[in-house]
Amino acid sequence: MADDGYRLAWKPDWHQARRAMADWWDGRGLALWVTAPKDRPWEDIPEPDPNADLATRWLDPAYRVQREAARHSRTFFGGVAFPMYKTNTGPGSLGLFLGAHGELAESTIWYHPCIDDPDTYPPLRFDPANIWWQRHLAIIDAGLREARGRWLVGYPDLIENLDTLAQLRGPQQTLMDLIERPDWVKQKLAEINRAFFEVYDLLWPRLGDPVGGSGFCAFNLWGPGKTAKVQCDFCCMISPEMFREFVLPPLAEQCQWLDFAMFHLDGTQALPQLPNLLSIEGLQAIEWTPQAGIPRGGDPTWYDLYRQIRRAGKGVQAIEVAPHEVLPLIDAVGPEGLFITTEAGTEDEARRLLEQVGWKES
Repeated sequence: MADDGYRLAWKPDWHQARRAMADWWDGRGLALWVTAPKDRPWEDIPEPDPNADLATRWLDPAYRVQREAARHSRTFFGGVAFPMYKTNTGPGSLGLFLGAHGELAESTIWYHPCIDDPDTYPPLRFDPANIWWQRHLAIIDAGLREARGRWLVGYPDLIENLDTLAQLRGPQQTLMDLIERPDWVKQKLAEINRAFFEVYDLLWPRLGDPVGGSGFCAFNLWGPGKTAKVQCDFCCMISPEMFREFVLPPLAEQCQWLDFAMFHLDGTQALPQLPNLLSIEGLQAIEWTPQAGIPRGGDPTWYDLYRQIRRAGKGVQAIEVAPHEVLPLIDAVGPEGLFITTEAGTEDEARRLLEQVGWKES
């Protein structure tokens, strides 16, 4: 990748990081994301009021910008790590855009279904007048105005497929719909895909970067094109056969539409779907999230899983890896096509780890 002059003030080796990420997507290199508290802040930016009310913390653009700016200003971004302004408003913005009712909470936004009667409910269509869309745009635009070359503004975590349908219909009822009205479910999934593509394209003029790439807030992604994390946590509740019938067609279409797609594989209950995922040609990578209460992503428990994904030609992202687990993980799985996220206790510790894996800031 030639030096294109695209820089981030708080990430001096941003060009090097983008090159490493592009190589990782191609299965040709190691991507190590390591952050740490910075010895000296990039700028002296105060934290916003931690006692602000829920609406302010979630929805006020000025508050969101100050919180993100304060956090990034105190962070060392090593390897492929970079400052990305988070634009998420809850886990799964697309469901809100399509009519789910959002309820603010301390650490999340709860979604209340809007489809009571599938026989009379109209087709799912994205409405630019939707209040949650307008709130997202305000948060995004505030981040863009204040970036001033210091950070990248990423795509919000849109979410798709049966996860979004479950937001709109309710999880239990969606399970019943798979049996009682399968054609209706397939039609809704097709409509959700259309909405995903429309929303992504509408955001592209804002969030596409100067070199034709984009960041995606969930799981710290950047790719030299249209990039996203994709998922179906709902797959934990259905068989591989049902996955192939309902989930795989719209998921494969979505991966084909995107330039770079990584699947979020969430918990051991989702592992039976791995062969289905490995069959998707347009899916470049798989991220693994162990559920609470079991070993985290750097534990040797998962080495065979990572090797299986790599043997199938997909990249791997291992998250929540402790610094002391990084080198053993690389030795066990191999560096090619491996994306590791870790957090060091100090900037010096982070720099030593980067030296050990051969990262030389340029």
